[in-house]
Amino acid sequence: MALKDLWGRFVNRVTEPERPPEPPPAPPEEAPAALVPAGPAPGAGLPDHLLPPVPGLPGFTPPAPAPLPAEEGDFPQAPRPAMPGIPEEPRVDEPEVVEEPADLEEPEEDEAALPPSAPPEAPVPSGGFFARLKAGLSRSTARLTENLTGLFRKRRLDDEALEELEETLIAADLGLPAAQRIVAGFRRTRFGKEVGEDEVKAALAEEIASILEPVAQPFEPDWGVKPYVVLVVGVNGTGKTTTIAKLAQNFRAEGRRVMMAAGDTFRAAAVEQLQIWGERTGSTVVAPVKEGADAAGLAHEALQRARAEGADILLIDTAGRLHNKAGLMEELRKVVRVLRKLDEAVPHAVLLVLDATTGQNAVQQCKVFREMVDVTGLVVTKLDGSAKGGVVVALAEEFGLPVHAVGVGETAADLRPFEARDYARSLVGLS
Repeated sequence: MALKDLWGRFVNRVTEPERPPEPPPAPPEEAPAALVPAGPAPGAGLPDHLLPPVPGLPGFTPPAPAPLPAEEGDFPQAPRPAMPGIPEEPRVDEPEVVEEPADLEEPEEDEAALPPSAPPEAPVPSGGFFARLKAGLSRSTARLTENLTGLFRKRRLDDEALEELEETLIAADLGLPAAQRIVAGFRRTRFGKEVGEDEVKAALAEEIASILEPVAQPFEPDWGVKPYVVLVVGVNGTGKTTTIAKLAQNFRAEGRRVMMAAGDTFRAAAVEQLQIWGERTGSTVVAPVKEGADAAGLAHEALQRARAEGADILLIDTAGRLHNKAGLMEELRKVVRVLRKLDEAVPHAVLLVLDATTGQNAVQQCKVFREMVDVTGLVVTKLDGSAKGGVVVALAEEFGLPVHAVGVGETAADLRPFEARDYARSLVGLS
């Protein structure tokens, strides 16, 4: 080869280097018709981080299927074949309708099987006040006679039997003086004789009645004095306010003009209770302007109003006084002193209300109240729930104060004049 040709080839390589041969282009693959976009490519002209995900690459989420139509009105459901032995299920959109035979009648409700809507009221004993008194004293009767049953079964009444009888009477709250008096009567009339249970009960009822008869005096106000002033006293919870309401109802039934003074000024419930009873019975109630008002001042005002309005009787309630608290008892004496500034004769009666459930404690209450306010008579309440009804005998034997009434229930009819013989026979369980 000539030198000129070699030089020319050399120059051409330096100035124009030879390019490597390009591989032939691969034939393009045909995309499925469903994946070929009809318009411009999605995300054209968008940055890379906003481009839609590509299938097969990380972060790709397949599109959610289109929601089904909410109503199936345009797409009727295909009938389902009935399977033998399997009941047809109701359609979801159709409520199941159960047809009742026309000839069936509703069963009648059994009143006995139905639960009561309210607790039944306690049965009221029939047969008048004596039956209620006997039912009320049932617990006291059981306490008194349970020992008598085994004590006298055709047994000779000797010293040992009489000593056991005395212990039984003391345990039944008749008190030592009354028990000794009853035993002395048994010793005088039946000593050394064989006696049975029924004979002892009858004799015991006679001895108790002999103690109670002198004090069994009904409460009879002097209607010639207007107003007849009654002061009602007692310790807390004996039933003073309820007793006043029952007395007012009984007097109103007789056609008397009644006025009540809510002297328990320290207990708002007592004032409201007396006002309610005043509305029910048609009685006038003098109430304090505010709680804790002076009870003596209220009693003074009530007496003035009773005079001005022509009331037949004035019933004055008082706050519960503990008989062992000298300060409280002195306030009660203040009420009496203030009333006597208007009339030296008032109060015409002082009723002490005693709770039979307190037993022998009632004896101590009676002793203190009698010294402080000159008690003229007793009212014994709550005999219907007490096992200590014998305390009435103890009160009669020791103090001799009139027992005007006894209470064996909540209604006005359950506060009745005290009957000695009925009480004695009820106490020992005789009909």
